[in-house]
Parts: sequence; structure tokens; C-alpha cells
Amino acid sequence: MNLTLKIWRQKNANDKGKMVDYKVNDISPDMSFLEMLDVLNEQLINNGGEEPVAFDHDCREGICGSCSLYINGEAHGPDRGVTTCQLHMRMFKDGDTIYIEPFRAKAFPVIKDLIVDRGSFDRIQHAGGFISVNTSGNTIDANATPVNKHDADTAFDAATCIGCGACVASCKNSSAMLFVSAKVSQFALLPQGQVEATDRVLNMVKQMDDEGFGNCTNTGACEVECPKGISLENIARMNREYLSASFKG
Repeated sequence: MNLTLKIWRQKNANDKGKMVDYKVNDISPDMSFLEMLDVLNEQLINNGGEEPVAFDHDCREGICGSCSLYINGEAHGPDRGVTTCQLHMRMFKDGDTIYIEPFRAKAFPVIKDLIVDRGSFDRIQHAGGFISVNTSGNTIDANATPVNKHDADTAFDAATCIGCGACVASCKNSSAMLFVSAKVSQFALLPQGQVEATDRVLNMVKQMDDEGFGNCTNTGACEVECPKGISLENIARMNREYLSASFKG
């Protein structure tokens, strides 16, 4: 496959940035999208005329959530239920022009090229995404606390969120509601998470607002683009948790 790439290049957080055109040839349909970018970077390094394109990656197995690329106007590209590292070049055609940009959001400032700072997600989790543990006395076996299977399954589904930020990138308001609601839900559904339930949802929502994320648009684009299929039901659950906590406070 021979492709034309239009890639966002930005030297640093203060640089204006611009789209730059590149040509890559002999790309195998079986390559992942990141492997294709590796080919481009090897080409740039060998030519010696330009710095390689900076982009985030780590596990390349759809687990870490690092590979946050906006491809042809879609978070993680045209496939569904996959991260960018799991996107294969067979989803494109020979001769295609592919637009590659970083995730765009006020709370995700660009660091360089395609890399954004998603520290805002970390700060939201630090604000309330934890469960206190009393270590005094005898340790209680985890299985001693019964959990309804439906609640356990739903909590586990919420916990599969990898914090990639696709929900933010796909939302017109750059809302982080799907991410925050997943983190709230994974604890709110379990008995171990009830101790901090009130403070958790209030603190995490406050931190989300302080970071500059927008309000939910109710369009559902976040759920569609989420590589882990996090359900919008989590947002409804978080809203109920927040309303209840506001009355208790």
C-alpha cells in the first residue's frame, strides 16, 4: 500500500503547529497503525532531514491506553472496539490520504506532535478513586464480603476503562463524563466502596470541572468511540450518586 499522511507537527506546547504531508510506500495491510508510523519514522531518521514524529505508545496490546491518535476525524480511527495500536492498515486502501492528529481538548494540552498531557485524568482519580483499608487487627479475606454477581459484573465492566481519552476527543464539548463515571461506578457498585462513596463522587466531579472538561452532550459519541465499550449507563449512575451525595452533604 502507498499512502499519503497528513500529520500534525508541533515542536512543543508553545508552538503553533501545522499539518505536514508525508508519503509512505510498501505498507503491509497486516501492519498495525503504529507499525506504519514506525516505518515513517525510520524513513525520516534515515533521510536525516527531519525529526521523527512523536507519538505515545507502550504495551501495543490495547491495555495501557497510551496510543491516543485522532485518525480521519475519529478517535483511534475507523475501526470499532480497538485502540490505535490494534488498528490495522487493512482498514485503509491503497492510495488513501490519512489525517493524523492528537486528541483535541483544553484539558489535554499538546506536548509535542501527537502527544498530549493527560495528567488531568490522573488528578481526577487521585481526587477520589480509592478505597480506604484498615490494616489494624486481623486481615479479612476478600471473599468474606458477598457481592451480588450482577453488581460485580457491572463494576468489572466499568473497571475495564483504560483512560485513553477517546471519549473526550469524540465529544463536542470535550466532556470526561464517561471516564469519570466509569471510575466512580467501579467502586460505587461494590460494598468495599461505600465508605468513601459520598466524598468520592463529589471530589471527582469537582476535579473534572476544575480541569476544564466540558459538559456531557448526550449524543453518545463517547460510547461509540470507546475501545472498551464503556456504557452510558455509568453516566446515569454517576449523576444519581452525585445527586444523592449533594443531599447528604
